Amino acid sequence: MPLKLSLKPGEKFVLNGAVVQNGDRRGVLILQNKASVLREKDIMQQAEATTPAKRIYFPVMMMYLDEASAPKVYDEFARRLTEFMGASRNPDVLSECVAASRHVMAREYYKALMSARKLVDYEEGLANVASGIQDRSHAG
Repeated sequence: MPLKLSLKPGEKFVLNGAVVQNGDRRGVLILQNKASVLREKDIMQQAEATTPAKRIYFPVMMMYLDEASAPKVYDEFARRLTEFMGASRNPDVLSECVAASRHVMAREYYKALMSARKLVDYEEGLANVASGIQDRSHAG
């Protein structure tokens, strides 16, 4: 099934490990076969992996972008996922962790990446709540 990418002017994405940038106009690409594609907004640099969920997301992203490197980063993924699961009591979050693990084991790295993205979003939501509580306590 073809994948259709609608690109903004200047938008970057990774296609099978190569960084590609759209020109100065909106563009559409249609990929006719399986490829590893990741939009700029979903790409994380190693230095950005500064939270527990991001430390799960980063190795999954590396496995997705370069399947040959998967054995090299799998141990990091497994360690970080285990740590995260040990610190969480939220059943939905734990379920997403299990889903990420199953997808990695099945070499469905894009699906694992989407599960890891949900963990990052959850973590950011917690940080926003904590920040709001802290802001209110200082306002009094």
